[in-house]
Amino acid sequence: MEDFGHSMLWYWLAYAIVTIIGILHTVFNIVVLHMKSMKDSPGMGEGYEKTKPWHPLYNVIVFPAFAYCYFRGLEAVTFSNVIATSILWGTITVVFDLIGWVLIKHPWSLTVREFYVDYQPWITLIYIAICASPFIAYGIMNLL
Repeated sequence: MEDFGHSMLWYWLAYAIVTIIGILHTVFNIVVLHMKSMKDSPGMGEGYEKTKPWHPLYNVIVFPAFAYCYFRGLEAVTFSNVIATSILWGTITVVFDLIGWVLIKHPWSLTVREFYVDYQPWITLIYIAICASPFIAYGIMNLL
């Protein structure tokens, strides 16, 4: 992996932005569209539930843009670097999601079932989008 530090910088920026977009979308649904929050309905609430189909879209837009930024900073982009970035970003996402959204308890944490079963197909599509992001960015770079 070439320039691990910059890879992590772009990855964590993308992860933070996608998370913030999801939170803001949920807040918008609750405050502006008057959907039920987690206080007013079972589970995570209607405001969050209605955002789920959008989560893969956030990821397939944001992560390729940040992969592109990472690759632009490299002297040369090789296909092996694209593969390594895909594996690294995908693996970190799966591990961090487990720790941050399931194992560490907070108001928005989920059970294993809620995150890996009830959140289907969205969580799988999110992971596919993140793993595909370096390939999408590489393809765009080769077109330009």
